Amino acid sequence: MAKEKDTGRKLIAQNKKARHDYTILDTYECGLVLMGTEVKSLRMGRASLVDGFVQIDGGEAWLHNIHVPEYVQGTWTNHSAKRKRKLLMHRAEIDKLESKSQETGHTIVPLSLYFLNGRVKAEIALAKGKKEYDKRQTLREKQDTRETNRAVAAARRRQRSA
Repeated sequence: MAKEKDTGRKLIAQNKKARHDYTILDTYECGLVLMGTEVKSLRMGRASLVDGFVQIDGGEAWLHNIHVPEYVQGTWTNHSAKRKRKLLMHRAEIDKLESKSQETGHTIVPLSLYFLNGRVKAEIALAKGKKEYDKRQTLREKQDTRETNRAVAAARRRQRSA
């Protein structure tokens, strides 16, 4: 009897620092070529994308510097934690990413790793680095929206009680 696959999206790891440090221009969903022990380690919810980046080499997209710890119960077949992993993308997407990433200040960063219908997927983004003042402006905008939401909620509470 065949096993039923998990349905839906289950988040493994997220790179919040990327959204703070970069302006996201375009996002892509792609698959990963993984070893069995890597998938088992990811099922335990253990991964880090903090220093990760994507490099296009020889017409193939490679994910570098993401940390997937070794599987505890693995044997000699265990994987190395920081090896580069191949991304599965369409040729047109790779070509488009390669041409855009050659522009000054542009890079390709991983945003998240997740399971989608039982398969590991990565969300990567074409991004442009933010300047320090852009980061401060973004934080200021978030704080302003938070304060207005609080004020609106407080006003609603006062109306209901009156």
